[in-house]
Amino acid sequence: MSKSLRLSEKWFHRGLWLVALVFASFLIGLGGTVVDDLPKVEKQLQLSDFMDKTASEALRNTIKASDKAVKEAGDVLEQSQLKLSVARADTVAARETFNNWLATRRVTQQADQDAELISRTQALDALKAKERAAGGTVEAQQQLILNAQQASQRAQIFLGEQEQAAQKKLDSESRQLELRVFLYRLALTLPLLAIAGWLFVKKRKGTYWPFVWGFIFFALFAFFVELVPYLPSYGGYVRYVVGIIITVLVGRQAIVSLNRYLEKQKLAEQLPDVQRREELSYDTALTRLSKAVCPGCERAVDLKNPEIDFCPHCGISLFDHCTPCNARKSAFSKFCHVCGTNAIKNIAA
Repeated sequence: MSKSLRLSEKWFHRGLWLVALVFASFLIGLGGTVVDDLPKVEKQLQLSDFMDKTASEALRNTIKASDKAVKEAGDVLEQSQLKLSVARADTVAARETFNNWLATRRVTQQADQDAELISRTQALDALKAKERAAGGTVEAQQQLILNAQQASQRAQIFLGEQEQAAQKKLDSESRQLELRVFLYRLALTLPLLAIAGWLFVKKRKGTYWPFVWGFIFFALFAFFVELVPYLPSYGGYVRYVVGIIITVLVGRQAIVSLNRYLEKQKLAEQLPDVQRREELSYDTALTRLSKAVCPGCERAVDLKNPEIDFCPHCGISLFDHCTPCNARKSAFSKFCHVCGTNAIKNIAA
């Protein structure tokens, strides 16, 4: 069509397409803001909303207290183990000294050393008792740690069971929430798509066509970008089924439109030649001729062949001769390109 337009008209046409795109961009921005805010209509769900707050808080406090007890007992255990190590070392050293002293006493066989034997034995027993006491402290702290760890594990198991049950409820409610938000988006975008379809059929060639096309672009973007990605999947079944349905509907409409167009073309080809050329838009005829197709039936025609004056497919006149100068010219031209005679007035005369 651009080849049939005037130079200024071409630039105005491009400018109007730019207006359409700018208009669509602002509509898309506004629509995107509205769509993004739609989830705010619903309360945002959390895992804690589906749990017994009192019981879960008690379990968390138990876990926290147990972890604290484990840490404190661990600190005490380290000190106790150090004391036990020192006590054991003292006991070992004292026993070695005692054994050496006994070996010396056996050699000398001095009876006056019996009192010292008793004293050394008592000292060794005291060190052993100190070692046992340190070992008891270590065992007590280990028992405290074990009890705290087991209490923490039990609380974690109970809390995990509660969270698992709550997660199932949260997942179920989240799916319902996702579906409701999708229905909100559908309720917003589907009417826009319907309006865009009506505008495409009725108004796309009207005076305000840039705004019509801008709205059409916006509606298509809102449907395929702002809506389709949020379509609930349910394992992919829903999306595939919806895709099949949309494809069938669009395909059926395309087939019906094609058959309607072919039927219309058949009826048009039965009309008189002059009437058919009068019903064709001048710009439409020039556009089709520039593509080497018949303006009437839109089939390919060798327009460079000087012997072809009529379409071999539908019979419409493609070239005729100017009455005053007899020059061969396009049957759709308004003026003769040789003598400038008004072809329309000439035909009427």
